Amino acid sequence: MFSKILIANRGEIACRVMETAQTMGVSCVAVYSDADAGAKHVQMADEAVHIGGAAPADSYLRGDVIIEAALDTGAQAIHPGYGFLSENPGFVDLVDAAGLTFIGPSAEAIRKMGLKDAAKVLMEQAGVPVVPGYHGDNQDPAYLAAQADIIGYPVLIKAVAGGGGKGMRLVEQPQDFQAALDSARSEARTAFGNDAVLVEKFVSKPRHIEVQVFGDGAHAVHLFERDCSLQRRHQKVIEEAPAPGMTSEMREVMGQAGVRAAEAIGYKGAGTVEFIVDASDGLHPDRFWFMEMNTRLQVEHPVTEAITGIDLVEWQLRVASGEALPTAQEDLSITGHAFEARLYVEDVPKGFLPATGTLTHLRFPQGCRADSGVRAGDTISPWYDPMIAKVVVHGPTRAVALAQLDRALRGTQVGGTVTNLGFLGALTRHTGFAAGDVDTGLIGRDLETLIHDDGPELRHVVAAAMRALGLVETDDDTGFTLWAPLHRAAHLGRQGETIAVDVQVMNPDLQLWQVESDHIRAERRDGRWRIGGQAMPDTALSGATVTVFDRFGLAFDILDPLDRDAAAGGDTNVIEAPMPGLVKAVFAEPGQRVREGDRLAVLEAMKMEHALLAARDGVVAEVLSAEGAQVEAGAALVRLQEE
Repeated sequence: MFSKILIANRGEIACRVMETAQTMGVSCVAVYSDADAGAKHVQMADEAVHIGGAAPADSYLRGDVIIEAALDTGAQAIHPGYGFLSENPGFVDLVDAAGLTFIGPSAEAIRKMGLKDAAKVLMEQAGVPVVPGYHGDNQDPAYLAAQADIIGYPVLIKAVAGGGGKGMRLVEQPQDFQAALDSARSEARTAFGNDAVLVEKFVSKPRHIEVQVFGDGAHAVHLFERDCSLQRRHQKVIEEAPAPGMTSEMREVMGQAGVRAAEAIGYKGAGTVEFIVDASDGLHPDRFWFMEMNTRLQVEHPVTEAITGIDLVEWQLRVASGEALPTAQEDLSITGHAFEARLYVEDVPKGFLPATGTLTHLRFPQGCRADSGVRAGDTISPWYDPMIAKVVVHGPTRAVALAQLDRALRGTQVGGTVTNLGFLGALTRHTGFAAGDVDTGLIGRDLETLIHDDGPELRHVVAAAMRALGLVETDDDTGFTLWAPLHRAAHLGRQGETIAVDVQVMNPDLQLWQVESDHIRAERRDGRWRIGGQAMPDTALSGATVTVFDRFGLAFDILDPLDRDAAAGGDTNVIEAPMPGLVKAVFAEPGQRVREGDRLAVLEAMKMEHALLAARDGVVAEVLSAEGAQVEAGAALVRLQEE
């Protein structure tokens, strides 16, 4: 076994690897960028080495600097985590050349699975079913369009070097093919440096089911399946294991297909073979097809660990150090059911826009596993994935586990920034998902219902106002003037609306509140406030924002009634950056006439491209930013002439 390893990653996966390695007595070296100098993974490590600037290209993608850090600190091996250099065969070659061990597959295995078109040919040869489509070298747009016609619409355009939904576009009609192709190629070029694509048949009711495999370079086993069908924009949201509705016959066939895929490339370490499944008539062994193989540990690996009792990182370290596979296939079994929900900093009402901010408050309830790379006080920067944590639960049945997930999400407290917590909670209560009737289109079909906000109750408003006015911790003098109980007023803001509140503090344990035209009383009994007869939820104050920890978190702004927002009605003349990011492209020119919905610029942020559209018909007056500029949220990019 190694005595010291370097982890070439950051965030929750770096912390996750350290937890197991340090438990095994293995010292860990962290690497960090300028933006991560005070990060959790740096604090957890036995040693830490600074490797460059905030941008990944200046730090976490600098393989030569990372290898130098490993050599300088005496590390014997490098664990890549996932993302960054984890599936870069050139990096693996450099690790091998430096006399270090790469905790993962060989460079050859990664190359074989790195290009989707070549991988599908290899899988066909190994007897693994593949999706009908065109995976050839001819990248002429007219030829690709002709192949789409042969395959039959709808089709998927996918970057051959892609992953995580990048460089992927669904095309439902022939007339939309060219625009989708251009967009997919642009995103693929940015993300992977390779704009080649393949075209595949789109399955109408698809489920995304993947098989966890583990190999020692010669032989492999599978650790059963995970269902990752609950997706938004091709990004996984909630994963579970095992897959609902899975039969023992199909599990055996799928698992063996995963093993054949791994053994066909001499796979070593943890990997995932992803399949697309036609769920239009239940699950059948002849209706699943190979999509791709991820030659690394997956984000969702904890659900497999939960149902098998296996620590996959421990297996990685043991096999990489030369040990044999720890367990034979016949000794592996499934116990219970597990879910994982990905908690992100993102603005759900604004189309799930990635956001930034400081986590002023962060707490997870007992009874769940929360893999996180951040703590209260940490800042979510624009440079990296905005994940806060993976919330994982395990129960004896799917129904029990889903109820546990709902309870865990309700008990999770995040303050200081917007999150998708409420959206995740809505998914746990979705009747179709609860019944196991899930496919990759579920979120898209029911999006309006899932993001619907009923608004706060009266008690939530009062709880926020009590915290804003400092009326939670009271004493005998609180709220009194010389002659009478004191009236205090405040204005709270929520989602663009202003809420007027007024309170009369009768004594330290009784407050009479008026919210607009409604009245309610807050009374303290046995040291605990009750509002309208119900227990007051926890609250947190950060600057001018109060978060009420109920209904997955309700944020209120403390408003100064003297302030006036000059743009209260919304300025349709100016197109602004909705988040910090890189201006990838600008399509507008002064004097150009545009129509509502025209694409004026593309902003790249949080590893995704976001098109910025004209809010109305008009003429471009000014272009205020250039391609390649790094801008902050709210920066004006294009201005239209006044109407």
